[in-house]
Amino acid sequence: MSWRIGPKIEEILRKGGDGGGISREEALALMHLELESPETYATMACANHLSRQRFGRKGERHMHIGLNVEPCPMDCAFCSLTKRAGLFRERMDFPLDDILAWARQGEAEGVDALNLMSTGTFPFERLLAIGRRLAREVRVPLVANARDITHAEGEQLLAAGFVGFYHAIRLGEGRDTPFDPARRLQTVRVLRDVGLQWMNCVEPVGPEHSAEEMVELMLLARREGATYSGVMRRINFPGSPKTSCGMISERRLAQIVAVSRLVMGDTVRAHCIHEPHSLSLVAGANLVFPEVGSSPRDGQADTGKGRGHSNGQCAVLLREMEWNPDLPSNCFS
Repeated sequence: MSWRIGPKIEEILRKGGDGGGISREEALALMHLELESPETYATMACANHLSRQRFGRKGERHMHIGLNVEPCPMDCAFCSLTKRAGLFRERMDFPLDDILAWARQGEAEGVDALNLMSTGTFPFERLLAIGRRLAREVRVPLVANARDITHAEGEQLLAAGFVGFYHAIRLGEGRDTPFDPARRLQTVRVLRDVGLQWMNCVEPVGPEHSAEEMVELMLLARREGATYSGVMRRINFPGSPKTSCGMISERRLAQIVAVSRLVMGDTVRAHCIHEPHSLSLVAGANLVFPEVGSSPRDGQADTGKGRGHSNGQCAVLLREMEWNPDLPSNCFS
């Protein structure tokens, strides 16, 4: 096997490595590379070098706190918190005392953000109340992860103490979900208008998604000004409607992470991977998500007792990959 890199790919990597971003056609060329090719490993190395230069070797931990479980009527095909998944028969909101304890633990363990996730029917006023309480109790930036919002609701989130909002136009939006991609994009622009940072990920990636679909979402993240982007693969929970589609490997995931990183260039403050794993942390990612409470990838009500990684486990993983979780966050400076 030849270990030489073709001139076309070499030129794309030279351009991407400078932080100026790469085009749709260039990203697709990298997405279609064979996993075992030297060009794929060169792509990962290029993305890794770019991130370590731009992010100052900071490893980010944004702690996910899932606020509730329910048989959600939205019935997104990839989510374990849905009525059709059948894993959760009754609605249950985690008590405020539990949420406060998780938040205080996260602060004590040095996490960089608290990402509060709720299902689509979670009362917005309760999300605001939780935010107001956490803003008084902990000194960790708060990020909401909720349904589509209006300008007025965005301003209410800011007033409650939130500084960011995680929101994605998901792969298969409108097919695997009941949501209109145009409405999702409208929320992204609401965030910009009101001054909430937009946190994003290309997700949930499965083998059925084309390179073209993924690259369009990468380009959208760059164009609309995401604070961070990255990639999350779909996890097939027991009984998932997507089981027959299979799952992508962590190696393919790392390749997509690297391409996404080169697309984003110098426009972002971090680059995420979910779920946490080592290979993507040498392919351009530097941000991982410890998890407690509900998770759309788990059949356990509290993913901290299931497949979720702890703050400590994420810190160890970052250090093993020579990212420093103890440095100040780049996302909220």
